Amino acid sequence: MDSLLQLAADPTAWVALATLIVMEVVLGIDNLIFISILTNKLPAHQQTKARRIGIGLALVLRLGLLGTVAYIVHLTQPVFEIFGKAFSWRDMILIGGGLFLLWKATKEIHETVDPDDGHEDASSPVVLSFAAAVGQILVLDLVFSIDSIITAVGMTDHVPIMVIAVITAVTVMLLAADPLARFIDANPTVVMLALGFLIMIGMTLIAEGFGAHVPKGYIYTAMAFSAGVEALNLLARRRRRNKTTAG
Repeated sequence: MDSLLQLAADPTAWVALATLIVMEVVLGIDNLIFISILTNKLPAHQQTKARRIGIGLALVLRLGLLGTVAYIVHLTQPVFEIFGKAFSWRDMILIGGGLFLLWKATKEIHETVDPDDGHEDASSPVVLSFAAAVGQILVLDLVFSIDSIITAVGMTDHVPIMVIAVITAVTVMLLAADPLARFIDANPTVVMLALGFLIMIGMTLIAEGFGAHVPKGYIYTAMAFSAGVEALNLLARRRRRNKTTAG
């Protein structure tokens, strides 16, 4: 208890907490986009439940991994070497998660661009089963959680700060999940943009797994710029519709 009070009285701890919360929220955007796109393929009455389960699993995984911080640190230690390149468990998890994200995003793009391909009834949308959605969310939750906790460990040594940052970030994800999913579902061009983001994130995970560090600032700046352009397009389309309706 005394150590927590001392930590609360330390200004540097508050700076570390604020920085880590921002970082965790930013890292959570990737996870949330994937959850939103995936759950939108479920029947309407299951979507909110699946999002809450997915985000709840993300919280459980992150807090569980925080309880094994000493083990998580060892995930960055080399396990084997191929052609002079050492790979750790973290590298393999990032590569596997990146490949899964590439496969899933490409599959979603194909179904969006050519929804009739391979389906006898073109009028029936592709619907995902609840168990399959939760299973796929769990896979990506694990990848993003490990990346999130390793980032947190690199920024502070205080577990209470990590716990508060993780809970805050997941709470933000929970509050933003339904509005983001509705917005993505209502704007087909945003769906394609979000899938493009997932491909970029997947490539980034693979690159980092092979030891090529990609500054997160570049990735999120590109995403913010693309989102800004799309926001202008949405605004322009809305104004054209309003003029047509008024005319």
